[in-house]
Amino acid sequence: MADSTTNMPQKGEAAPDFEGSAQGGQRVRLGDLRGRKVALYFYPKDDTPGCTTQACNLRDGHQALLNEGIVVIGVSPDDEASHAKFAGKYDLPFPLLADPDKDIIGRYGVWGEKNLYGKKTMGLKRTTFLIDEEGCIVHVFKRPKVLNHTREIMEKFNLA
Repeated sequence: MADSTTNMPQKGEAAPDFEGSAQGGQRVRLGDLRGRKVALYFYPKDDTPGCTTQACNLRDGHQALLNEGIVVIGVSPDDEASHAKFAGKYDLPFPLLADPDKDIIGRYGVWGEKNLYGKKTMGLKRTTFLIDEEGCIVHVFKRPKVLNHTREIMEKFNLA
C-alpha cells in the first residue's frame, strides 16, 4: 500500500464512514454510532509492547469513557483471530476491527513511512481520531501517549 498520510482527515472534517468486523464477528459501522462520541484508534499490531500498553490504558479507563458517552474502537491490520486472542488475553471490552486489506486504514490516511532507529519502513502510524456526535473530527492525536491515552481523550472532549 502506498503512503496514505496525505489523505489523513483533519479536525473539522467529516469522519470517513466505514464498516468492519471485530473479534467474535461483531460488525461495526461508524454511521450507526451517530449521536455518540467516538475514539477511533489505529495501532500497528496486536500484543506488542506499545499497543498492549495503549489498549490496557483504554481498558482501565473504559468505564469512565462510557460514562461520558464515548465509544472506543481499535483498528489494526491484524485479522479477527489475532484480535480475539489479544482482546481475550487482556480482557479488552471494546471492539478491535480487523483491517488486513487496509481499507479503513487508507480512508484515515494512517499508513506511511515510519522511521525506527534510523531504519525507514512502511507501516501503520499510531493515531487516534476523536469524532463528535455529528460525525465530525474534533481532534487528531498523531502521537498518542499510550500510558495516558484515556486522560488525553477526556481532556480533548473537554470532560477531564
